[in-house]
Amino acid sequence: MSTENEGTSVPPAPSAPPVPVESPATPAPAGSAPPPEPADTPTAVIPPVEGAAPGAHEGAGAASGAAPAPGGQHEAANAASGGWPPPPPAVPSYADGGGGGHPWGASYQAPEPTPGRRRGGLLAAVVAAALIAGGVGGGIGYWAAERNDDSGVGSTTVSASDNPADFKRDPASVAGLAANALPSTVTIEAEGSDGEGGTGSGFVYDTQGHILTNNHVVASAADGGKLSATFSNGKKYDAEVIGRAQGYDVAVIKLKNAPSNLKPLALANSDKVAVGDSTIAIGAPFGLSNTVTTGIVSAKDRPVASSDSSGSSKASYMNALQTDASINPGNSGGPLLDARGAVIGINSAIQPGSSGGIGGSGQSGSVGLGFAIPINQARNVAKQLIKTGQPVYPVIGASVALDEQGDGAKITEQGAGGSSAVTANGPADKAGLKPGDVITKLDDTVIDSGPTLIGQIWTHQPGDTVKITYKRGGAEHTVDVVLGERKGDS
Repeated sequence: MSTENEGTSVPPAPSAPPVPVESPATPAPAGSAPPPEPADTPTAVIPPVEGAAPGAHEGAGAASGAAPAPGGQHEAANAASGGWPPPPPAVPSYADGGGGGHPWGASYQAPEPTPGRRRGGLLAAVVAAALIAGGVGGGIGYWAAERNDDSGVGSTTVSASDNPADFKRDPASVAGLAANALPSTVTIEAEGSDGEGGTGSGFVYDTQGHILTNNHVVASAADGGKLSATFSNGKKYDAEVIGRAQGYDVAVIKLKNAPSNLKPLALANSDKVAVGDSTIAIGAPFGLSNTVTTGIVSAKDRPVASSDSSGSSKASYMNALQTDASINPGNSGGPLLDARGAVIGINSAIQPGSSGGIGGSGQSGSVGLGFAIPINQARNVAKQLIKTGQPVYPVIGASVALDEQGDGAKITEQGAGGSSAVTANGPADKAGLKPGDVITKLDDTVIDSGPTLIGQIWTHQPGDTVKITYKRGGAEHTVDVVLGERKGDS
């Protein structure tokens, strides 16, 4: 696979009527007989009705079949009938010149209710109690509404707690892992002697100030250019290139006047990664520093040949980790983390969309196909670069076609510059391989093209023995090949 580097308020409740209570008897006017006082009988005060004629209250007595009696006789008649409310005196005291009987409006002692009337009294008491309860509830509701209005928020939304303890993130969450990794991730600015350059990413490799990144991120500043690295806290340091491997697309730079509190990111074992594992990518896409995206490992051992869109550099080959975490131009060189926050790869390339290649006028963004160099391979390359300043590549000593034909890696008839396709006395020659042979497997990995073969070989070390299956004249053969080495980029 060929890819490109990415370079209204509530009104008050109505008042409730008072619950009937036992009221003390009102002293009778002088000259009148005291009313009877039956024991344990409910009492109530009858409010005066303004403008009502005395005869209007006689209906109750009439309905009960009792004739109105003068003076105090109406109490007895009404008591016998059990009527409620009692009728007023037939002739008010103020009409007959202060005659006998109770004056209008005085307290009234209710008669002993009959069994048939007790239910009505109970119902009235229940209704009165309900009204009082409703009044209390309405009052509380009004108070609560007033409290709500005082807050200035006329809404039913719920606010989150302002307790600082609620903002603690689990260290194993994406937020926790990102917070731990961001201080160890840098934004790299590279500028060539001609003023051309770009922005990429990198991460702290060790406490000595070495930063691991992609070769294509720093290549423009490798020969007399300017290089700097900026941390997430905004501190910026000048840097220099220690070594770079164009074929692996790996580079190591070192901070000048590096701080003493550098925290290297932990490196995982990329061979143990499984498809479906969570991933976190950190970098500076389109120059937006400290950007974090998430996804999964969507494929492993993906053969990728990548180059920038300018065509000025040779292709790089990797047996990549594929991820759907958003990777865009500027993410190059940044770390791809696992669910523990350990580095499993270096973000390096993306599959461009239809808008054009990365680095051109129509820069494309992520289409969910990003590729990272497995950290096991990048770590080996970094060690070589720090130690010697140049990369070491394992080789089989044979030139293969780089077209993606899909049926194997064919050894060419002639090598670069007219040289022999199979290096004399090299690994392939010693194993009996010849021009025209088509290599179809390396160990248990199916080889479908030259780039796939190169990427797979580069996952090994010089001196490793690999099993190669190839076809010649329709027949299939298998041989062991001890890998040789090549130093530097040719």
